[in-house]
Amino acid sequence: MPHPLPWYVAGPLIGLTVPALLLVGNKAFGVSSNFRHVCAAVAPCGVDFFSYDWKRLGLWNLTFLAGVCVGAAIAMWLAPPEVVHVSRRTVVQLQAIGIHDFTGLAPREIFTWSALATRRGFTAIVVGGFLVGFGTAYAGGCTSGHAIAGLADRQLASLVAVCGFFAGGLAATYFLLPWL
Repeated sequence: MPHPLPWYVAGPLIGLTVPALLLVGNKAFGVSSNFRHVCAAVAPCGVDFFSYDWKRLGLWNLTFLAGVCVGAAIAMWLAPPEVVHVSRRTVVQLQAIGIHDFTGLAPREIFTWSALATRRGFTAIVVGGFLVGFGTAYAGGCTSGHAIAGLADRQLASLVAVCGFFAGGLAATYFLLPWL
């Protein structure tokens, strides 16, 4: 079975994406703004936030997102995902909070339709999804956008956002997840 690209190949390719996009036409690397572009295109509903020229600003990002989805589908077809190997310490910690199925890419106790009806599943998926969506809009981008493109462009706002993402992730891991 094919193995994913090693870090020393994938890392530089990801890192070179930002300057390549800037050289090819001053394009921005990002995915999180696509929800806004789709809403502006399909149903702006008279909301000022969705009233802009989405074709001029968003067509590139929507094309980029379509390429990500098509690329992921091709990669999945060419090389089905392997079992994710998790360290023994992590397995013990996850079992302590009620997660026991490690056969797929994500724990089934959290990421299934039946789990969505539980307090843990609803909080993790619905509330967490809303908070991530709100956060990306409020921060002007997602973790990848800020960490890869923003930091490469030496933007102070991206440095603050990335520090906030890490602090939020640590707080959720050590304080919120055990409560769920």
